[in-house]
Amino acid sequence: MSTIQLIPIGDLPEIAPGDNLAELIAERAPLMEGDVVVVTQKVVSKAEGRLVAIDATDPLSHKRLVEQESVRVLRRRGDLIVSETRHGFVCANAGVDLSNVEAGLAALLPVDPDRSARWIRDGLLARTGVAAGVIVSDTFGRTWRRGVVDVAIGCAGVAAIVDLRGTVDALGRELQVTEVCVADQIASAAELVMGKARRVPAAVVRGVDPSWLRDGSVRDEIVRHPSEDLFR
Repeated sequence: MSTIQLIPIGDLPEIAPGDNLAELIAERAPLMEGDVVVVTQKVVSKAEGRLVAIDATDPLSHKRLVEQESVRVLRRRGDLIVSETRHGFVCANAGVDLSNVEAGLAALLPVDPDRSARWIRDGLLARTGVAAGVIVSDTFGRTWRRGVVDVAIGCAGVAAIVDLRGTVDALGRELQVTEVCVADQIASAAELVMGKARRVPAAVVRGVDPSWLRDGSVRDEIVRHPSEDLFR
């Protein structure tokens, strides 16, 4: 049985638009082949300039951004909006976030989180010679369950889904429907050492199954096509 290590990268500076995340991570994380680097959406959005000015005196001023970032609103309850983003994500407030950004600013999701992960992966490879997997993570709620968890919104060099259909379980029965979202599992594991208020926006996950290290895409593998959705 393999052992998973979770290694926080906790001394990154405050990220500003134009900062090179790959360079900053490479300077602080001694990477090894087989590693997966998990980076929070917030610092990716900051580096990519996905920050929008809002009225700091109006707690609802960011709601116009939520409408702009949504392609479809599923539910409204008070100030809460659950909507679908251009990426196909169904989440609260279209991913528009006010936490861990300066007052008067809101952070939007990266335009293409898979591409963001590829950029970071390519930068790490150029600087370290290590072809690490990269996951961009964000915090999502879950239908019918309380609490939030970190999930993958973009990935590169690591599988999003591992399809176990056709293999057998421990008792020899063939698995018929089992597809494991390993990118979400890795993102959630990394969050254990990153936290929400520790100023640790990145972590290395070491020891994942080597067969998971392949081309991957959250948008192509994880986002469910509307034709397969039973709830909309």
